[in-house]
Amino acid sequence: MTTTDIVVETVGWIGSVLVVTAYFLNMSGKIDAQSTLYKWLNIIGSAGLIILTLYHKAIPSAVVNIIWTVIGIAALIRTARKQPKVESKQL
Repeated sequence: MTTTDIVVETVGWIGSVLVVTAYFLNMSGKIDAQSTLYKWLNIIGSAGLIILTLYHKAIPSAVVNIIWTVIGIAALIRTARKQPKVESKQL
């Protein structure tokens, strides 16, 4: 096993853990699916899985994770647009 193989597999395992952790925390009521943490766990986790699946040429799985990542990023953008802008106070 090469160093690249080890790095890619590690990134994939971390991605898997993050996605499953997000799901577990949501299902156990610890975080809401609309929370920023939930979205980031899924985005970063899916990005790790994209790297792994592309490396192994598992294109269907890579496509699913690319879509999952795009959905997460779009949700973060929508959340950011809904938040009121904070104006800086002048001294």
